[in-house]
Order: sequence, then structure tokens, then C-alpha cells
Amino acid sequence: MSTDFRIRAKEVIAIEAAAVEQLAQYINDDFNYACELIMQSKGKTIVSGMGKSGHIANKIAATLASTGTPSFSIHPGEASHGDLGMLSADDVVIAISNSGETAEVLTIIPVIKRLGIKLIAITGNPESTLAKLADAHLCVTVAKEACPLGLAPTSSTTATLVMGDALAMTLLDARGFSADDFALSHPGGSLGRKLLLRLDDVMHKDSQVPIVNMDATIKDALLEISKKGLGMTAIVDADGVLAGIFTDGDLRRILDQRLDIHSALISDVMTRHCITANNQMLAAEALQILQQKKINGLIVVDNTNRPVGAMNMHDLLRAGVL
Repeated sequence: MSTDFRIRAKEVIAIEAAAVEQLAQYINDDFNYACELIMQSKGKTIVSGMGKSGHIANKIAATLASTGTPSFSIHPGEASHGDLGMLSADDVVIAISNSGETAEVLTIIPVIKRLGIKLIAITGNPESTLAKLADAHLCVTVAKEACPLGLAPTSSTTATLVMGDALAMTLLDARGFSADDFALSHPGGSLGRKLLLRLDDVMHKDSQVPIVNMDATIKDALLEISKKGLGMTAIVDADGVLAGIFTDGDLRRILDQRLDIHSALISDVMTRHCITANNQMLAAEALQILQQKKINGLIVVDNTNRPVGAMNMHDLLRAGVL
């Protein structure tokens, strides 16, 4: 007899979605105060939980740390055997326990209080010991767990994770945390490459830049395009200032003009007032220009409008920006 696993899966999703939806009612004065405590803190935000709540604590701490709130997680069991030495009076602690009665978490609360550290509790029971000891309580009560036995933390951990995200994103917004700030904590990944790479890091430079003078023929320009392999060439005046650009697309458009490519000047068919980029521009900005203007490449100029580089979509692809 075959089993349709999709039925139970959809039930789980519906239960957890309902748990998340009802969280909005718990965004109250305590949530506001929790944000104020973290914003005013001169130290770090330490997140702690036991078991599945500990895994959620790790994720919340990681999200906070990557979005402008210095944070790390500690295991409550290890904390009671020496790791509490990581804490200082300037810190804020977020303690997670669905029941609010987890022994390992409650064991470290007296020390936290003695150090004068502000305590934020995330529990599913506002009448619990942990909730009552906290300076701010974030409620994550759920109607039911998605586990059919009502035992495995499912809806409750999902609700806790979402509450942590709400906290982190609210703080991100309050701090004015920017995309550049985010990239500084993610330099090794694709996000960092997208946000931190500048055109100077990816463009073709020096002898690799396709350039011809205004008195060059169309043939000369085509040879330069073929030699440099970027599908375009810059055209400069006698002072080396950019006068225009000629691309593969321009070549297709002049085919019907029956021009003699050996004698016709490139200055007669080039595109003047072309779109350019600055070498200090972010690669992500250049990508936006290419996409908006529906072009494949850019000439990169300095502050005197002299070409110093050239790039195309393939360069951004190789750099991991696309």
C-alpha cells in the first residue's frame, strides 16, 4: 500500500505557517524594550538555549552578528562550567527556552543578574520562571507543534527563529546598516564579491584596452576589436580623451551603408556621447548599468574622461558578480 507523503507535509507547513502568523500579536512593549536594551548596550549580545533551542540560538546570534549587532552564542551547560567568563556587565543576554523552565538555562540566570547584565527571554510561557526573571520577555506561544506526537519542537522552534529574525532586522534598520556594511562581514562569499568588487578589480587595463584614434579607418577599428576580444573599441582624440565607441552592434548597423571599410573613418560611424564607467565604481553598479541600458560592455574612464579600462558581461561573470 503506497503512502502519499505530501498530505502530512502540507499539514506540517500549514501548522507552522499558522504559528508564525500569530506572532505579530506578541510584538509589544517588551519587544520594543528588548530592542532598546540591545541598541543601548556597549557590549555584545549573547544568545543561549539548550537542545533544539540551542541550535536556534546559534542561528539568531549569527544573524545578529552579520547585520550590525556584535553577537555570539554560548551553550548553557558549558556556561555554568566556565564559559560565563565570556560575559561582561555591558552585555545583553537572550535566553531561549520554550517552557521557560529549562534547568541548564535557569542555572546561569543568577550569575547574569549578579553581573548586572540585562536579560531578554524568549519563551512560549509568559508565566514561566525565565519569563518572570527577564527584563524583557518575547513571547512565542504556539497553538500546537507540527509533530503528531506533540513532542518534537517544530512550530515552537520555527516561531522562535522568526522572532529572532524580527529582532535582528529591526535592529539592522535602526542602526542604518547598509549593503556595504553587510559586505564587510561577508568578504569571502558571493555577497561580498557583488558588493565590494570595484571595476578596477575586474576590468581590462593598459595594453588590453581596445583603443584607436579618430583618424583610424573602420578596418583599423575592426582589427583592434578582434585583437582585444571585447566586442568594442574606444575612439580617442589627439589628446587621448574619449570621443566615442564602436561595437559589434554598430558594425551590424552600418552594413547596409555600403561603406569602404578600408578608407571610411571610424569617427564617421562611431557612437558619440557613449555610456561610460569610473574605475572606482562598484562592479555591481556596472552590472546594473549594463542591464538597464541593454548593452554588453563599458569603457572605463578616469576623471579627465580618458580611457583606463574596458569590461563586459563575461568579466563580471568570471568575477562571480553575476
